[in-house]
Amino acid sequence: MTGPPPDNAEIARQLDAFASLLELAGAGPYTARAYRRASDLIRSTPAPVAELVREGRARELRGIGPGIERRLRELVETGEIEELKELQREISPELAGLGRFLGVSVKRMLEIGRVLGVRSLEELREAAHEGRLREVPGVGPETERKLLATLAREPRAAPRPLLLHRSRPLVEVIAEALGGIAAGDPRRWVDASHRLAVVVAAEQPEPVLEEFEALPQIVAVVEREPRRALGVTVEGVPIELVAAEPRRLGTELVRATGSPEYVGALGPLPEAPDEEGVYRALGIPFVPPELRESGFRGEPSRLLELADVRGDLHTHTTWSDGKASVYEMGLAARERGYDYLAICDHTVSVGAVPGLDADGVRRQGEEIADANERLAPFRLLRGTECDIRRDGSLDLPEDVLAELDWVQASVHGGQRGSREELTKRVLTALESSYVSCLSHPTGRLINHRPPNAVDLEAVFTRLAEQGRAVEVNGLPNRLDLRDEHVRLAREAGVAIVVNTDAHSTRGLGNMELAVATARRGGATAEDVVNTRPLDEVLARRFGRP
Repeated sequence: MTGPPPDNAEIARQLDAFASLLELAGAGPYTARAYRRASDLIRSTPAPVAELVREGRARELRGIGPGIERRLRELVETGEIEELKELQREISPELAGLGRFLGVSVKRMLEIGRVLGVRSLEELREAAHEGRLREVPGVGPETERKLLATLAREPRAAPRPLLLHRSRPLVEVIAEALGGIAAGDPRRWVDASHRLAVVVAAEQPEPVLEEFEALPQIVAVVEREPRRALGVTVEGVPIELVAAEPRRLGTELVRATGSPEYVGALGPLPEAPDEEGVYRALGIPFVPPELRESGFRGEPSRLLELADVRGDLHTHTTWSDGKASVYEMGLAARERGYDYLAICDHTVSVGAVPGLDADGVRRQGEEIADANERLAPFRLLRGTECDIRRDGSLDLPEDVLAELDWVQASVHGGQRGSREELTKRVLTALESSYVSCLSHPTGRLINHRPPNAVDLEAVFTRLAEQGRAVEVNGLPNRLDLRDEHVRLAREAGVAIVVNTDAHSTRGLGNMELAVATARRGGATAEDVVNTRPLDEVLARRFGRP
């Protein structure tokens, strides 16, 4: 291959595209998922992955097996993946993306494309208006009517909300390519994004619109106006581009960032080249993007910053279901500039993954002590993610819990219990003298499992009485507590802990998501336990000192 090797962002993009087309081609879900995980890993890897591939070291990256390593070598050596090119010839990414965007099954949309010999939205609309949809087996008058209505509808919301760890990188890479600014839901750090947008300052909009349409992430443009376009990815995710006049960049950025309710409440937006100018002209304080939701009014406090965080109080290792050793997790945390890290592996009652009993917790303590000798003055804390059993008892004896530096108490099984059952279960667990923090209290898994029915008001009241903390869990599919619950906890006087629940050294990077979610709930550094020095954290490890 001539020219420079692909950078990490380009490698990740091609693996994402490969994963999407493998799904469309009917490959097993695990195969596509493995490529997506590899893409996420490579995107966040600081070292140039192309160099690792050329040195035969790609499999040093966790999750890169021999199959993915072969694809990486092919990509680095030739600049492309031949099977990806074949899939792109066989399957129309544009029709697949449009199918997902319009709410038509991908299988059905690709069948329509094959029968009619069309590969683009324009060709499909032309065939539909010519009455050719009935040439497709199974398409009668009623189905034809529905398809025509669907093609005319063009909904602007993503067919399924995109999780934050995917929506942010997607809009950021497009914004970077166009010299613009990421906006929409991802700029507000919304946990699951419906509206994705990019705003670009442009005297002449046409070149920007054409560049947007040519981006590899955009498989179709379904709407185009003089200063606006709506593109669709192969996953069916709509992305809006606004090519703003430079004197109106701030105006359009405020409009494209805030929730519709928030922007509507501001009234007519004044013209300004930056957001600060918009707020000055409105005569109100500048509001950070995270707070631009319908309920926010007034002057914001100085919100929590990532740099305020001194340590992570909920992480896992190979002692349970983590992928790194105690020492590796500690070293990675120290390299992030932290002062401390709590090792909180699962206990046995969690069931679905390995867990530690009392003996295991004590044996792990010896390994933590050894690692601390190597990592000093950084400090690893002996901790646990102790399961709350269905009767509210904790999964470790009190004398073992008393030895620990930090105890995360968690409900795992039984999330569908009634409000009364779940609330009693949690409040019973909090009767123990040795609980530091309640983990992911609502148990939600975004897009997969709704929040449980626990009475958060009753739980927050008890935690506040005890001087104990509640967690904002930074796993992308949890983000639990969510924004509005963070606000309720703060109003109840409950301390917040921002954690990653990291199961690998890379997972420590999810602190950014935990911090952003806490910010959306209005959290300041003073509200958060792990912005404090270690001695203060330990002094309140089981509640108010």
